[in-house]
Amino acid sequence: MTKALIVTVRDWWEAQPQPPQIETVHLVVGEFTCVEPASLQFAFEVQTRDTFLSGAQLVIREVPLVAYCAACQQDYRPTVGQQYACPTCDRPMAEIRSGRELKIERVECSAPLEAPLETLGR
Repeated sequence: MTKALIVTVRDWWEAQPQPPQIETVHLVVGEFTCVEPASLQFAFEVQTRDTFLSGAQLVIREVPLVAYCAACQQDYRPTVGQQYACPTCDRPMAEIRSGRELKIERVECSAPLEAPLETLGR
């Protein structure tokens, strides 16, 4: 996962006419992705030493798992102990509203960018 993140940012960085100094990479990680933010943070710090991302910070915004129960017409926060079922009617989780996100939200640089961040692969 960390390698894919670094490669994506590197590809964008190399495509810039004048590659900027990257200061912060903002990442969105959903609770249902099975990505452990602390492990990702550690791996990012280790794998970016002496690279174009040396000294850059990784800021992770965690998104909770939220499901929707059509029978109860309500959102709920499933847990493993519930087997991810609706706490009101005990029906299995069928619709996930949030928690599957895993994307680069934005990159902060110390120099002005000459290409919009929308060119960053997602």
